Amino acid sequence: MMLISCGTNKDSAEKGSIFYSEFETPYGMPPFEKITNEDFKPAFEKGIEQQSNEIDSIANNSEAPTFENTIVALDNSGKILSRVSRVFSGLKGAENNDTLQAIAEEMSPLLSEHSDNIYLNDKLFERINALHNDSANLGLNTEQYRLLDMYYKNFVRSGIMLSDEQKDELREINKELSALTLNFGNNLLKETNSYELVIDNEADLAGLPQGVVSAAAVTAKDKDMEGKWVFTLHKPSWLPFLQYADNRDLREKLYKAMYNRGDNDNEFDNKKNINKIVNLRIQKANMLGYATHADFVMEERMAKTPENVYKLLNDVWEYALPQTKKEAAELQTIIDAEGGDFKLQSWDWWYYTEKLREKKYALNEAELKPYFKMENVREGVFATANKLYGLNFTKLESVPVYHPEVEAYEVTEADGSHLAIFYTDYFPRSGKNAGAWMSSFRGQEIKDGENIRPLIFNVGNFTRATPETPSLLTLDEVETLFHEFGHALHGMLSNVTYSGVSGTSVPRDFVELPSQIMEHWAFHPEVLKLYAKHYETGEIIPDSLIAKMEAASKFNMGFITTEFIGAALLDMDYHTQTEEREFDVRDFEKKSMEKIGLISEIIPRYRSTYFSHIFSGGYSAGYYSYLWSEVLDSDAFQPFVENGIFDTASAQSFRKNVLSKGNSDDPMTLYKKYRGAEPNPVYLLKNRGFVN
Repeated sequence: MMLISCGTNKDSAEKGSIFYSEFETPYGMPPFEKITNEDFKPAFEKGIEQQSNEIDSIANNSEAPTFENTIVALDNSGKILSRVSRVFSGLKGAENNDTLQAIAEEMSPLLSEHSDNIYLNDKLFERINALHNDSANLGLNTEQYRLLDMYYKNFVRSGIMLSDEQKDELREINKELSALTLNFGNNLLKETNSYELVIDNEADLAGLPQGVVSAAAVTAKDKDMEGKWVFTLHKPSWLPFLQYADNRDLREKLYKAMYNRGDNDNEFDNKKNINKIVNLRIQKANMLGYATHADFVMEERMAKTPENVYKLLNDVWEYALPQTKKEAAELQTIIDAEGGDFKLQSWDWWYYTEKLREKKYALNEAELKPYFKMENVREGVFATANKLYGLNFTKLESVPVYHPEVEAYEVTEADGSHLAIFYTDYFPRSGKNAGAWMSSFRGQEIKDGENIRPLIFNVGNFTRATPETPSLLTLDEVETLFHEFGHALHGMLSNVTYSGVSGTSVPRDFVELPSQIMEHWAFHPEVLKLYAKHYETGEIIPDSLIAKMEAASKFNMGFITTEFIGAALLDMDYHTQTEEREFDVRDFEKKSMEKIGLISEIIPRYRSTYFSHIFSGGYSAGYYSYLWSEVLDSDAFQPFVENGIFDTASAQSFRKNVLSKGNSDDPMTLYKKYRGAEPNPVYLLKNRGFVN
């Protein structure tokens, strides 16, 4: 049952008012049962009005600018807008519908204009600029200077130095970009949901584990096709089909449907959106004085320049590509041995990889899945957080959530004091975006002496339960759950003063450190013993299986690395363009991959037309961040390798110097306070099996 409805029994004057003040609920949790779709538009409008008035008051303050009356006032402004935006964004990502999409399309240009009205406000910038010029004499601590400098740069990078004519032009660019990125994401969601591979011949299910077959039968029943089997473009559906289905023609059909999303020359096609987005980003970067969009982005990242990103990606590529070619040759050998009269193709990779894994390590994922019941994995990540940081998680009953599958937990410190609220939402639905992510319904800050604690949520698209089995996760899903929980910890453990620098509000190529370091615990033998229990017998995963997992831990790493770097380089190639032009998206992508020598048996992890990270998310010229952060996380994990997987001193240092600090200091400064030196990239290469 949906908890978000289009309520009609409220007086029109009250619509949206639920967002006008702090929620009067336990821990300030959003009262989802009282929020209707009709509340959003008036709340957005009220929030814009409120913050506009606050900005006017700050800009026109007759008193000389101070850190408190200008920077802190700016940081504290827009509480209504923040409240409604966080709830709306959360629902649009996880529980979307036509009404929310229409509201988003209507609000998008208004929110873009509102943002420009703030960051192109000359009077406000005069005050910020005066403070920035005099910052050495203001007696600011590190966090305060960081906040001041952040706002100063935000204004400059938003175009405050441009002429009035250029500012008007920039406003139009921002509005159009906002609409285009929204449209890209909507197209992808609709195309993903519109495809079904319907199977009515049971023989076509040959090779598939019973759990996969049962899930497809449930999907068919939900779509009024009982007695058939339906596979979709949601990853828990298409990936196991590619791994296990013996029918090669159907594997090809489903895989091509997946990788042609947004590229079918239909109403959901994204090629024109890509053209416009790339060209507008070039135009905006040039207007602001940058050669490329990537140069604009990198200025505020740890990487600093596109050249540094290309160097990292190409350096690792040199190790990965030869390994990938060896893997492809091994898979082709299996095909030939079985009498297959064909060359390995991209839709064959997963299927023959499973065969090779079993041949090399006597290990297949179907053998492992019974030990990874979703609820047990979640308890495992909670237990890991308890052993590292002393955190406890207590499920809250009868609290408002936006969908019945969502669960809420109170997170407390070792001494019992309240730390955060944590929501989990782990299964695919038609209204949910693909992938997995973390966000918040409220961030952390200290205001009027009160440490306001955050409301954090994780969203995933993991394998659902079937009538025969509970939700049993793949290894990739287990790793993803730990990854997103790492982001959640970054939000939950934040302990700064100002909201503008709290939690995960850090550079993109630093934000993946807390998430990726958590992956190191997922399959460590000591951690597996805490949570990996057979869903039927309760038996802890045996040492023999753990040994097989460890032996296979670097298996297929060439493929994993090259498909990722292929996507990261494609992102960089788009965003290092210096001149606007008409892009043939298919040709651009083809040449980008030919340039680096990506073998034909592999495609980049994200093809352009469904690369939502860079065309509808916040990762434009930033997909490399996962690899950049892996240099950090591989090095950051070493104290636990050397001192013990649950070493308290290392955990407390990581919490104190990284997880609690948000963006209150330079990321490398924070890292070196934890580690004592800059990261050594050799650990990344070792973790991927490229060097010994």
